[in-house]
Amino acid sequence: MGEVGKRARQAVCRKKNHASCWRLAEKSPMANRIKILVVDDSKLIRQAVRRIFETDGQLQVAAEAAHGQQALDLIPRVDPDVITLDVHMPVMDGISTLKRIMLQHPKPTVMLSNLTMEGATVTFDTLKFGAVDVIAKPSNLAELDAARQMQEINQRVKLASQVQIESIRYLRTRPNGHSVPAGNGSSCRYLVAVGAAEGGYGALLKIIPQLSAGLPAAFLVMLYADAPYVEAFVSYLDLCSPMSIRRAVHGDPIEAGTCYIACGREYLTVQGSRKKPRLVVNPAPFETRKGSIDMLMFSVAELFTERALGIVLTGSGRDGVEGVGELIRCGGQALVQEPGSCLHKQMAQEVLSLQPVDHSIPDAEMAAAVSAMFQ
Repeated sequence: MGEVGKRARQAVCRKKNHASCWRLAEKSPMANRIKILVVDDSKLIRQAVRRIFETDGQLQVAAEAAHGQQALDLIPRVDPDVITLDVHMPVMDGISTLKRIMLQHPKPTVMLSNLTMEGATVTFDTLKFGAVDVIAKPSNLAELDAARQMQEINQRVKLASQVQIESIRYLRTRPNGHSVPAGNGSSCRYLVAVGAAEGGYGALLKIIPQLSAGLPAAFLVMLYADAPYVEAFVSYLDLCSPMSIRRAVHGDPIEAGTCYIACGREYLTVQGSRKKPRLVVNPAPFETRKGSIDMLMFSVAELFTERALGIVLTGSGRDGVEGVGELIRCGGQALVQEPGSCLHKQMAQEVLSLQPVDHSIPDAEMAAAVSAMFQ
């Protein structure tokens, strides 16, 4: 773009959009860079976020918007690969904007806000409404910590850009009335072991609320997150799920129509008999080493054999590979989240490459597939 043309375009932007609200980036010679639309009402924050992305040669800020309505106007024109979105903004806030994006222009969206802290209700809201990740805005830290924080933000935006658009959607959930205090009164004929790590909140929010409380199965979930955040997630998930959601507690009886969730620093296994199974919860002996998903699946496979189902969702590492193998060896079945719908693909890819799993399923379609297996 020539200098005269550049000044003319800037003049139009000032006249129509007050310049401080948004600006389009010039065409980059690196056409394969990940295009980002940054949405935040603070010009200073937008500039700071732009500087972070400019430190990575694979990222390019294609446009900026000061509120949700401007973002919605820009999306068809800019066609960004990723959108970063603040929560608190004038005209149209981040939650309202996210819902509209998912319904009108589905794009991988990362909530980048001081309000989206792990364990906060607003965090789970944004994931339920279609965000693929939530990241706290960079804070004023020591130089080394700030550099590490910038690197993590860039990496997570790149991961978000790889999530398939087909798996991004706004799923409406029904409030949970819980007409019965727990379970559905029927015997637990099947046991489902679920493993999730990084990105697990979002995947579980697409699956568990879509499951009927009348299923003849109980769900045991190993979620790699710290205990206080798991407890907050259990409370949130219980409000929007037909089935009862509980924190896994040592010695509790396992009831159909109930989902029990443990954190990654625990070993969750089962004991007793098929008619009267109980939870066993112990501290994991190696806090920094993943292995809790394998332990859960081995235990479920031993007790429920052909009536056991294992599900591996998003995450890094290879936890779940051996557990799925044992489930299949004992006559059970396994489902794996389709890697393209995963925020972190490694766990799913490892299982698919090393175990005889026939096919993988996007997280948004997992509940229907699981329900069909019990009919």
